[in-house]
Amino acid sequence: MIVMGVDPGLQVCGYALVKADSHDEKLLEAGVFRTDAAGDLGARLNQIAADVVSLLEKFRPDVVAVEQLYSHYKHPRTAILMGHARGVILQRAAEAGARVESFAATRIKKSLTGNGHASKGQMQRAIQSMLGLPEAPEPPDVADAIAVALCCANEMKVSLL
Repeated sequence: MIVMGVDPGLQVCGYALVKADSHDEKLLEAGVFRTDAAGDLGARLNQIAADVVSLLEKFRPDVVAVEQLYSHYKHPRTAILMGHARGVILQRAAEAGARVESFAATRIKKSLTGNGHASKGQMQRAIQSMLGLPEAPEPPDVADAIAVALCCANEMKVSLL
């Protein structure tokens, strides 16, 4: 099974593709795609859609997993903008025929570290250990996308038991 994890953002989107079987997970590719901060919203969403489609066509993931939208009351605009990016990602994944899953941040953290309030550093070290990476994944957008993919893979394995 191939799981694509996405950390949605309007300026920077982290992505990760993980191949999972009943025994382990292997990182196929991870990175970020960026939009022009000076561009208008429509152009930026089009760029995100094009980048997502290129990954969907290249890897043909079975599942696309995305973190659920969270909004801090002090920054509602950030959540709205992230929601635009998230919507484009979910729509393109569904259009490609992939199963779409969403996970709360606390669930993702608990799945990897046992602590739903783990720090970014704890998450990066857990990912490094789980995947046998020579160093912790950077930037945080990539680490978050890998975490989403690994959480989804773990959940899918549990549901098969």
